[in-house]
Amino acid sequence: MFRSLSRSLLWRGLVAIGIGIVAIVWPGITIASVVIIFAVAVFLDALSQGTRAFSSDKAGPVAGHLLLAVLDIAAGVTAIVWPSITAIALTLFIAIWAVVTGAVEFAPAFVAIETAGQRAMWGFGGLLSVALGAVLFARPDVGAVSLAEVFGLFSLCYGIWTLVLAAGAHQTGSKVDSILGSHA
Repeated sequence: MFRSLSRSLLWRGLVAIGIGIVAIVWPGITIASVVIIFAVAVFLDALSQGTRAFSSDKAGPVAGHLLLAVLDIAAGVTAIVWPSITAIALTLFIAIWAVVTGAVEFAPAFVAIETAGQRAMWGFGGLLSVALGAVLFARPDVGAVSLAEVFGLFSLCYGIWTLVLAAGAHQTGSKVDSILGSHA
């Protein structure tokens, strides 16, 4: 069991490190990949919506699902025809998410139930998220490249962490094997 786990973690870590290197060295390829993944996702959702439309007995859901399928197809075609606009739109979506999340996280900073330290952490986290959103709104073109590079750094760190876990699982497996081997 531990050999299988350590091997799985080893491969996962190596793939994450490879993805991290590609994302850092070639952020444009990373952005293009995200746009392609988005296009594939919306085309698959269009297929799903079309299937739902024709499996319903009522006209209302049919029209709604068909409308969603058409919107999905339009989004997919837009992503393929204008990938730079799609990358900027996705970056702006992340910016909106960051601002909304930051505002929601900032609110507990003013709740008297929390300790001062907890309120400070909620406030700091909320402000940090709002700041990220503001920066992405200010320069979504640069923000997309920055997000790709941050993703690359995350993947590198995750890959290294996973390799450490793989080594630990391998070492634990070796110990278990030696203990079981001595008792057999």
